[in-house]
This record gives sequence, C-alpha cells and structure tokens, in this order.
Amino acid sequence: MRQNRPSATRGSRRTTGVAAATLLLAVGGTVTATAPPAEAAPAPITHDDFNNDGYRDLVVSAPGGTVSGKKGAGYVAVLYGSASGLSVAHRATFSMSTPGVVGLAATGDHFGQATATADLDRDGYDDLVVGTPGKDIGAAVDAGAATVLFGSPTGLRATGSRGLREIVPVAGNRFGAALAAGWFKVDDSSVAVLSRDTLWSFGFEVVSGGRRMETDHTSLSRFVPSDFRATALTMGDYDKDRADDLVILGNGTFDRAGVYGRAVYVSGGRGGWADHYELTGGGQVGASGDVNEDGYADVVVGTPDDRDSEGHLTTPGGFFVHFGGPSGPGSPEGGYNRQYWTQNSPGVPGVNKPADRFGAALSVRDVDGDGYDDVAVGAPGNDIGSAVDAGTVWVMRGSASGLTTKDVRVLSQSPRAVPGVPERRDRFGAAVRLIDADRDKRADLVVGAPGEDGDSGGVWVFPTAGSGPSPDRSWSFDGGTLHAPGPGARFGQTLAPHGR
Repeated sequence: MRQNRPSATRGSRRTTGVAAATLLLAVGGTVTATAPPAEAAPAPITHDDFNNDGYRDLVVSAPGGTVSGKKGAGYVAVLYGSASGLSVAHRATFSMSTPGVVGLAATGDHFGQATATADLDRDGYDDLVVGTPGKDIGAAVDAGAATVLFGSPTGLRATGSRGLREIVPVAGNRFGAALAAGWFKVDDSSVAVLSRDTLWSFGFEVVSGGRRMETDHTSLSRFVPSDFRATALTMGDYDKDRADDLVILGNGTFDRAGVYGRAVYVSGGRGGWADHYELTGGGQVGASGDVNEDGYADVVVGTPDDRDSEGHLTTPGGFFVHFGGPSGPGSPEGGYNRQYWTQNSPGVPGVNKPADRFGAALSVRDVDGDGYDDVAVGAPGNDIGSAVDAGTVWVMRGSASGLTTKDVRVLSQSPRAVPGVPERRDRFGAAVRLIDADRDKRADLVVGAPGEDGDSGGVWVFPTAGSGPSPDRSWSFDGGTLHAPGPGARFGQTLAPHGR
C-alpha cells in the first residue's frame, strides 16, 4: 500500500502518501440565452472562464469515482482561477447525482471521461460539456451520453443542464468518448461528439429577437475514412477565417502491418463544415495553439500508441507540430509545413525507451510571456529508476521558427521540492494542461497522474517561476483534498479543455 498522498500544501514534501440514420436528441429543460443576438462578435478568446471574471478555470475529471454508491459513476471538479492563481478553496464538483444535472448516476457511467469547453449559449460565460460514454440508455449498455453545464456569474451551474445522446441508442457505441466545442460556423457554436460508429456535430444557434437557443445536428462521418478509427478531437482556427476548425485523431491500419496514428482536418466556415484532408503525420491525441505566433493556430499531434500487427507498441512515442496557414494546418498548398519530435531529437533531454508513450498528453500555451505558445508533452509510461510507468513531462518553447530545444524543462515527482515520489504506475503526465489562471500572461503547468495511490489519482501544479514551470512552490491535490471520492477515481485523468 502506498504511503504517499497528494497534499494541497504548497511547496511541501509528501510524507503520506450507430447507424447512418441515427440522430442526436437533446434532453432536459429548455435553455433561454440572455445573450446578444447572432450579429454580435463571434467566438470569445477564452474557452474556460465559466464565471467571466477574466481568469481561466481548471476542470479535473475523475471518471472512476464512486458516486452515490455507484462505482465508476464519475465526477468532475472545477477550480476557479483568480489573481492568486488556482486554489482548492474556490472550487465546485459535479456528477449525475448533483441536483439539477440531467440523469442519474449509475455504475460504470464514467462521467468526465471526456470534456470540452466553449460559450455555447453566447451569454459571455463559458460552458462545460462532459462525456459519459459508459452510460446505459434503456437496454443499450454503454450507449453513452453527454451533458452540458452552463456558466454563470457564480461559475458552472447544474440547473438548466442539457443532455445529449443518440436518438436510437446502440449498445457499445460509447457516445461521448471524445468531445470538441467551438464556433465552427463563425456565428454559431457546435459540439462535436464522437461515438464508436459516428461523429456528430450538435449545433447551438442564438436567434436574434427572441434570443432562444435552437439546435441542429449533423453527421460528420463523411469526413472519416472507412479504415480510420477515431479516438480524440481537437480544434482551433488554423486558417484564420474567424471560424474554428476540427481535427479528428485516431488510428488506421496499413497493409496489415499494424495500427498507426492518423489525423483528418475538417475546416469550419461561415457556411459550416467545408473542406477536409488527411494530415501527413497523424496520431491518437492532439492540442492546438499558436507556436510560431503568426496568427494561425497550429495543431500538435501525439503518436504514443502506434502498434504492430501483434498489438505491441512500435515506438516510444513522439509528436508532430503542423503549422497553420491560409489553407489549413500542414496542407499540401503550404508545403506540408511541420516538425516531428521524439526524445531522440537533438537537444531533447531523455532517451527513447519502449512504451514511454511520449506525446500521450499535450497542451499548448505561452509559459514565459514571450508571445509564442509553448508545448507541454506527457510521457506517462516513462520509467524513473525502478519505478515503471512513473511518468514525466517535458515543456518545449515556441519561437518564430516553431518549437525549439531552448531551455527545455523536464518535470516529474523526482525533485525534492515536488510533493511525492515517483512510484510504479503513477502515470504522471497522462494529462497535462498549461493554464494562465492568474492572468499574468505566463501559463502554469498542471499535471494529472491518474494512477497515483492505486488509481485514486492526483494532480500537481507547477507555478511558473522565471521563464517557465518550476518544481519550486509546486503543490498537489486529489479527490480527498476536495472532499470528493478518492479510491479508484482516476482523479486527473483529463484536464479540460482537452486539446486547446
């Protein structure tokens, strides 16, 4: 049994340790938007300010959490940003047992398995979409569902929540396994929801005059190749047309030689979903930001799970940076402008080892205030000494020419200033998030370790000191810190907004 537990004490050392005909259905009460009409400016800059106080907020998922006695029902915790940054004192937790949230908690729901954020009802407060892929709908086991929690002056609220699901639930479809939210039609917001067989776009349109929130739904499966198995989504305005675009990430089989990462870019626009093409250099996970500060979002794509025909990992992992441009990220017209990085790249600290899963988690944001977004890279399979799968995180710097190896930071539980010690299967770095929660224009690093304390999980915060995240003043917290379920919760498995 582990003797070390995450602590909320800053700077202290731990001493304890479907079918094509399927449609989406919105369930729950009618939502009235107290928002400006559709002619107003489109997407807000932030995607994660739920109380519109100007500070970014953090969402931590615990999809394995026991809620109302239901094992694996899951929950999410929100830490609100402030002038002093993140704090466990200013927080809220939500589950399907929270009064006002659509649905009832059930065993194996995995509420929080995926999350996404955007101001869907255009009232100035960002909203949270929570995936529950293990939700049973009637007799359809693991059909899946998603829930929208709306922002307000006091933060996320459970009242008025909205449920999304497929109108013909199919057992095993796991609707809500991946999510993305944004302004894909310039003036209208959408949620992209992935299930096993279909990728859906669920649209929110604010109508002027009555200012009601209308909805539509569209299958995006035409953009997904038949030999492609989608696993994740990310979004950003890669072509700078004021509409968000979508990148679908996942696996494809090539000549029966194995399963390898692939990615498809789908552009948004004033008329909705438009052009698409497959990126030359795909992967299973992704994140977005402007690494070279040219005004176009770039997409960073991780390849941690390429496998041979027998299912064995073929590489220790790596990641691509596809640079945005007028024709989209890494486009043929743009000359396939990209970078590829591994631990063997010159100047990157570390050594490639089997099953490191370098690139399994990614986040993009500026950590040093120089205007260039930087990239945090998780390798939850990295061994530290005899601690197998203890996990490690790298932070690499952006520049006018893309990512560089200048002042690369490598962070783990090893330094004495960091709470805890590296232990077997902690999977530190399974989730990463760069977040400027105190509005000082320098993002701090947040790291999830869902394997901590026998899959109870924990989260570490590395405040930026000088030119980047530092072990000094680092602190940690877990479900117990928040008076939320701990054992088996996998607290920190995702950190929203995933991929942006």
